[in-house]
Amino acid sequence: MTDLIFGVNLPAFAASGADPVAMASEAERLGFEFVSAADHPCGPDNSYETLTMLTWIAARTTTIKVASRVLAVPFRRPAMVAKLAASLDQLSGGRLILGLGAGSSDPEIAAVGGPALSPAEKIAGLAEAIEVIRGAWTRPGFTFRGRFHRVTDLEMQPLPARPVPVWLGTFGPRALAVTGRLADGWIPSLGYVPLDRFPVMRRRVDDAALAAGRTPADVRGVLNLGILVEPGARPQPAAVAGSAPQVVSQLRELAGLGFTGFSFRVENPDQLAGMRRIADEVLPALRSAG
Repeated sequence: MTDLIFGVNLPAFAASGADPVAMASEAERLGFEFVSAADHPCGPDNSYETLTMLTWIAARTTTIKVASRVLAVPFRRPAMVAKLAASLDQLSGGRLILGLGAGSSDPEIAAVGGPALSPAEKIAGLAEAIEVIRGAWTRPGFTFRGRFHRVTDLEMQPLPARPVPVWLGTFGPRALAVTGRLADGWIPSLGYVPLDRFPVMRRRVDDAALAAGRTPADVRGVLNLGILVEPGARPQPAAVAGSAPQVVSQLRELAGLGFTGFSFRVENPDQLAGMRRIADEVLPALRSAG
């Protein structure tokens, strides 16, 4: 088991007492490689806009990467996502991971004025959005005419100083094929499909990568999941749990399904204490296994 990376999910809560910066700073101190945040810009819960919060976190940390997990394409124009991402990556010294998704919540998409799209249309729109974003980053005067997204003579400066990694949170066959063809990472979540489906899904990503002239290693697999290091705790469909040795064993099994990274949703009521326990009791065993 080599080259494992580990991240921590940050709640985007804007309620009194919430402190995502403190959590990110502690994750950095503990040696996690990245922090991530989900994207739900509307609804009754107090929450920060994802890229705004990640920018604030990047400004208050020095080494840890920041990842969107994942920005729903229908919420924002891809050209503006390209500009936002390039700006955050430059300002942070190359620490952005741009996670994108097709958009799972139709009520949220409708609430912000987005289009009503079928699942197939969402996937096609996601693929076009990646082409627009990458074109904006690399080709001055970029023009693209797609079914869902268009740009004309698009000029954006400054361009990113390095290729910004694009990770996709995908599950269906079409979306997995897009992941293999266009993405740098695949970040599904535990609990949405049976475990025996993950190798099948990974093969679809790999096959699409090969068909596009890439290699499977070009697309890192990172599993998003809950974690609770607590003796006596029982694993759940979307979370590993138990004593530290039990959690290590469960994570090794998941890594064996084709994952080389994990993004942890810390289930402890005291999330800072939970992170410290993961860093002290779980990560050393996983890293030494390589």
